[in-house]
Amino acid sequence: MGTAAPPVDTSAAAHPRNFGSDNWAGVHPEVITAIAEANVGHTPGYGGDPWTARFHDIMVHHFGPDAQAFPVFNGTGANVLALQSALPRWAAVITAASAHINYDETGAPEKVGGLKIIGAATENGKLTPETIKSAIIGRGHEHNAQPLAVSISQSTEWGTTYTPDEIAAITATAHDLDMIVHIDGSRLGNAAAHLGVGLGDITTAVGVDIVSLGGTKNGLLGAEAVVVLGTDIGHGMRFLRKMNLQLASKMRFLSAQLNALYEGDLWRNSAARSNEMAQYLADKLAEAAAQGRVPGVEIVQKVESNVVFVRMPAEVAARARQTFAFADWPLEKDIVRLMCAFDTTNDDVDALVSAIAGD
Repeated sequence: MGTAAPPVDTSAAAHPRNFGSDNWAGVHPEVITAIAEANVGHTPGYGGDPWTARFHDIMVHHFGPDAQAFPVFNGTGANVLALQSALPRWAAVITAASAHINYDETGAPEKVGGLKIIGAATENGKLTPETIKSAIIGRGHEHNAQPLAVSISQSTEWGTTYTPDEIAAITATAHDLDMIVHIDGSRLGNAAAHLGVGLGDITTAVGVDIVSLGGTKNGLLGAEAVVVLGTDIGHGMRFLRKMNLQLASKMRFLSAQLNALYEGDLWRNSAARSNEMAQYLADKLAEAAAQGRVPGVEIVQKVESNVVFVRMPAEVAARARQTFAFADWPLEKDIVRLMCAFDTTNDDVDALVSAIAGD
């Protein structure tokens, strides 16, 4: 007979809150309740259920009457599916070099989606109309993938947030060049909460064509969505979602999560909380630096979402990691990324600052 696996220690001490990623956080209690409430009886699969129908209505409320919503399993799948549904096989997508679709998805948009990704150098992770224009090469030449889309992350991988005016300028430029605009919105809620606007104000109202809508980073168990905003794109979505392994048979459990997040204010409250904790962390680190408690520690990016980027000496990082987990930022040496989540508390932040200071 085999040896039984040891039981998992589920105590709070064994699983403290950490700052490695907002993906490390658990599931919001309201989402757990929504999943349990959806676990009743039999209902049609593959989206033919009332929870998915309700999700469509909620997305129309946020994004306008033309919005079409498609729940999927994960963010990479959402990005690949969104771009693939809106573009021909010969297309290229212009994005920031630091963008998730360029740097963090193992080439999935190219290998699975069949699309060329052009990563442009940016300041603070944000594209501009000028950057987009300068990245367009080979237009009309059969030897080159054709630049037919712009993809921006909102908020960006550097934690910066595009304003509505900045997005409007990008969409105007892209549309003038016969290109569509996609938003990787894995943290769209954080951006909207930071700006104090609605989800539609930074998408539909400023000309965005298609959105990958996040959920997992804001308290869901595992659910994202593609929201098509333009009526002339995304027509193959029904077939591509299945082909790309993103069609859930028991879709009601994805939709129930998304409904719990987006029907009321949970998305905004959770995102605002994680943003507030990031700002609190930045303020406490700045205070500790002014007191001389954290020599060599420097905040390198203005906090506009739920992440703080810090230049941190290796020995300081090693000391803090005896208590807390956080990531080295691979795009620049000696910088660490401290991510806050919907369940991060002031006490968590205070304890992290103490660990960094060696108190």
